[in-house]
Amino acid sequence: MSLSTAGLADELFVALDSVAPSVPLFSARWPDMSIDQAYAVSLGVLERRVARGERLTGKKIGLTAEAIQQALGISEPDFGFLTDAMEVADGATVEIARHLRTPMIEAEIAFVLKHGLPAGGVTAEQVLAATDYVTACFEIVDTRFDTQRIRIVDTVADNASSAQYVLGRNRVDPRAIDLAAVHCTVQCNNAQVAEGTGAAVMGNSLNSVAWLANRLGAYGVTLDAGDVVLPGSMIPFLPARPGDSFRADMGALGTVAVAFA
Repeated sequence: MSLSTAGLADELFVALDSVAPSVPLFSARWPDMSIDQAYAVSLGVLERRVARGERLTGKKIGLTAEAIQQALGISEPDFGFLTDAMEVADGATVEIARHLRTPMIEAEIAFVLKHGLPAGGVTAEQVLAATDYVTACFEIVDTRFDTQRIRIVDTVADNASSAQYVLGRNRVDPRAIDLAAVHCTVQCNNAQVAEGTGAAVMGNSLNSVAWLANRLGAYGVTLDAGDVVLPGSMIPFLPARPGDSFRADMGALGTVAVAFA
């Protein structure tokens, strides 16, 4: 049977509404599947989500850590999309059994753009000029596949493993702080479990957003005014289980919190 990106998009789209891990790995079924085919699947899922009424709110970058790239045998990050159905209010409680399979938490500096960016040749300086504000953020990552032992084409097709995101309430001018020096501490159930800095994300999260703007152009996608952009995590993945509550403190960027039931 030949690979059908539309058919694979249908599989993942159906899996969005079911917490049962029902999708066999694409990488196992199609060992020769390309990155471009995987992005075609991701875009196909997005089209189906928008067609049913979800609103595109932004984009996200994943796999920015070199160790994870090496483990997957790749040399660059990947990207996915954010919709309004994925946003969780700061301090809210997420019911895992209703929405997620094996969720994990990432702590990020979220960007909100006031101007769009071109589809190529974007620099960190242009990203800074285009940004309205930055804020603390949790991204909740998950997989729609029947195992976490995914390969690069799996995570690319599956919206870069993004499930939900939580934005903090502080709105900070990125020109007023050193984004690379932002220090983040994360607590789970009132005990510190991780820390990191903005420099962990490609040296500076501005570089990550610039990479995204330039990479998106190959697929006819742009970063637009009003977009929320998640540039990658300052900490390693943290598993989230029912009963867990997480809080990240990013100093001048403020805090962000989420709980799980």
